Amino acid sequence: MVKQFRKGGAMTKLEIINRVSQETGLARNKAEKAVEGVINLIKDALSNGESVILRRFGSFEVRDKRARIGRNPKTGEEAGISARRVVRFKSGKYFKEVVNNNNN
Repeated sequence: MVKQFRKGGAMTKLEIINRVSQETGLARNKAEKAVEGVINLIKDALSNGESVILRRFGSFEVRDKRARIGRNPKTGEEAGISARRVVRFKSGKYFKEVVNNNNN
């Protein structure tokens, strides 16, 4: 069953925990442990350089960004931007379809 989320704003982790509790019948503290557990598994995998693929949802992967010279938008002054790792999320086909169908 697909329930409507509120329009505008952002859904918080607390709201996700409450929804998991309601929809699964789990006690709120168990739902919180489950949500936190999934988030920690994803973080651990990404920090170890692994990709995370959730079928029908999307995939997370870590990419390396090289060091470069950027500009301060206010002053135009050059500033160095250090090399870093960033997380990229690519939504899956089913996820895109659901999002697009709910916006029409």
